[in-house]
Amino acid sequence: MLIVFVGCAIFLFLVDQIYAIIHMIEKIAVNAKVNIVYVETILKIIGIAYIAEFAAQITKDAGQGAIAAKIEMGGKILILAMAIPILTVLIETIIRMIPS
Repeated sequence: MLIVFVGCAIFLFLVDQIYAIIHMIEKIAVNAKVNIVYVETILKIIGIAYIAEFAAQITKDAGQGAIAAKIEMGGKILILAMAIPILTVLIETIIRMIPS
């Protein structure tokens, strides 16, 4: 229980810095004329990665390595599912650049 509390306390302490980073990335994307949907998707993917890693570490600390491995796999599958639209646009862009 102490591990979960300390982890959450650290996260809450860093919320302001996380918000500032996200805001800065969004401003850079707007200035670069990048579709904000893609930036939001990438930020969600990063969030999933951090949450899955945090949950897996807590589970490992509780002595449940097998469950931790399943959490990590679930996080990776969610990340892959969310990345498909970005990968599709990337592949379409590369195909358009190749002379026919």
